[in-house]
Amino acid sequence: MKTIKIVILLIVLSSFCSNAQIRLPRLISDGMVLQRDIKVKLWGWASANEAISLTFKGKTYQTSANEAGKWVLELPPQKAGGSYDLIFKGKNEVKVSDVLFGDVWICSGQSNMELPMERVRDKYAEEIAKVNYPQIRQFIVPDKYDFNQAQEDVSSGQWQAAVPKHIFAFSAVAYFFAKDIYEKYKIPIGLINSALGGSPAEAWLSEEALKKFPHYYEEAQKFKNNELIKEIESNDQKVSNTWYRTLNQNDEGLKNAWKKPDFNDADWQEMSVPGYWADSGLGNVNGVVWFRKEINVPASMVGKPAKLLMGRIVDADSVFINGTFVGSVTYQYPPRRYEFASTILKEGKNSIVVRVVNNSGRGGFVLDKPYELIVDNQTLDLKGKWKFKLGAKMEALPSQTFIRWKPLGLFNAMIYPLLNYGIKGVIWYQGEANTKNPAEYTDLMSSLITDWRKQWKQGDFPFLFVQLVNFMETKKEPSESAWAALRQAQLKTLSVPNTGMAVGIDIGEWNDIHPLNKEDVGKRLALQARKWAYKDKKVVYSGPIFQSMQAKDGKLVLNFAHIGKGLMALGGELKQFAVAGADKKFVWAKAEIKRNQVIVWSENIPNPVVVRYAWADNPEGANLYNKEGLPASPFEAWVESEDRK
Repeated sequence: MKTIKIVILLIVLSSFCSNAQIRLPRLISDGMVLQRDIKVKLWGWASANEAISLTFKGKTYQTSANEAGKWVLELPPQKAGGSYDLIFKGKNEVKVSDVLFGDVWICSGQSNMELPMERVRDKYAEEIAKVNYPQIRQFIVPDKYDFNQAQEDVSSGQWQAAVPKHIFAFSAVAYFFAKDIYEKYKIPIGLINSALGGSPAEAWLSEEALKKFPHYYEEAQKFKNNELIKEIESNDQKVSNTWYRTLNQNDEGLKNAWKKPDFNDADWQEMSVPGYWADSGLGNVNGVVWFRKEINVPASMVGKPAKLLMGRIVDADSVFINGTFVGSVTYQYPPRRYEFASTILKEGKNSIVVRVVNNSGRGGFVLDKPYELIVDNQTLDLKGKWKFKLGAKMEALPSQTFIRWKPLGLFNAMIYPLLNYGIKGVIWYQGEANTKNPAEYTDLMSSLITDWRKQWKQGDFPFLFVQLVNFMETKKEPSESAWAALRQAQLKTLSVPNTGMAVGIDIGEWNDIHPLNKEDVGKRLALQARKWAYKDKKVVYSGPIFQSMQAKDGKLVLNFAHIGKGLMALGGELKQFAVAGADKKFVWAKAEIKRNQVIVWSENIPNPVVVRYAWADNPEGANLYNKEGLPASPFEAWVESEDRK
């Protein structure tokens, strides 16, 4: 009986193999944008030795699959334009429609590249309402990792145009970048969105490139063990499930229905929202805390759809209005934006209840965010006193392993499948995940750029990246900063040929690692592209970049590249310069612009040997610009001496 089953199975497999049909990678699909002006590689799979033909613009191109069933066809360089159809024939026929030729950009990095237009829809409501760029198209690479094998294809994805139906899924940075390029050059733009929140640079390096970094290479080898991954993921899930189950079981608010609008909260404490309960007398506890507020709603706001903005909350929240659940967000980063039906609000007294779960760190409501109830053009401010009470106290939830961020995994699953696809260049927004060790970042990024160029086999294509923006609280005195050190590492990466850096220290938010201003980021990347990809010799594409320095009469004389029409101090005297002697004890310095040089000095440091500009997590007030309005990059520089050469 077993022999018969085996024979039948072999017959079925033989039949399947002999009838294999042409299969294309997901990138080669309807609506795709192919790279103009270069030989275009098209590839796929079929049965062994199967004859394959492609009909395009009235011509036929032919090839054959190899013994493994893989095949490649090459089209001659094409001018920008379309749309066209591609018809592939073997034992079957596959038609790919609405194909454009233009410029294709890989859009990679971590969450600030991944962040979609949906997250910034309030800020760019007018832009979104009128968007209509059918020749700007995006392909989203699914978030996957693989430590054992470089993947030949991605598991899902399709090309979508920048039109109202699809705009919310577009990377916000990539959209504004593409829009600027499209409006300048009027050519189709393809965006391959291959980014993953929280990912460090080493996750995007190939196995060969990782050998330069033994600690990362060894870690990649460790995670080739699938049983280890299963064990870690299972344990992480078990710990998380136990923590939340215990929290819910112990939560007095769930037991006693604190969400009810008529619940008696007379004995609850009061706290100002926004704010953190660690500052309110409750202390820095983890667990769940309930918040209640009673508001008066006028008749003019009743009977209409409403929107509740609850800023950002650390970490997770569930919101109830008049006892009705209106929304939840399970982690701290997204803005809280809850829209609800016209039947929920009533005239007069209404209750808002927020259940906040905090698993580690300081829980509460992030400052300087909108907290308001909106109906049509009417707004009720929700900031101020709220009642609150601890529902359950917990030990901090142990940190998770986040295997998806380990070295090699993202390259294998999210970059390798793209390598046959012709591109114009790369835009990259990443670095936050590497601030724990900024000293290695220049080497990591230089290796990544070299690695990707080697893998793509298209020469030194433009690689354009965003320098870390301003973030976290300001400091009154000069101090050390891992974020500033990483910006310096990014600045040094410009030594790699055909790279460009968009500076963003003036467009971040002190309280949000995901600032909403993605338009200026995209535009500044587009300026870099005009220089490096489109060879515009006249464009001022960068703000001032430190070039050289001399010590003279107790002062430091600084020279800059990319001064455009000249240096300027935006809004008054230059700020955020600091100097130190050989002891490297920095003090704030005076600075002024003379003949497009910056003169820096301090009466407290008679012989300065090192200068820093905007050296802080959040260098508030940094105001050195060129007259084209582009900010200078932060930097640290030493006076040249024999012992530093």
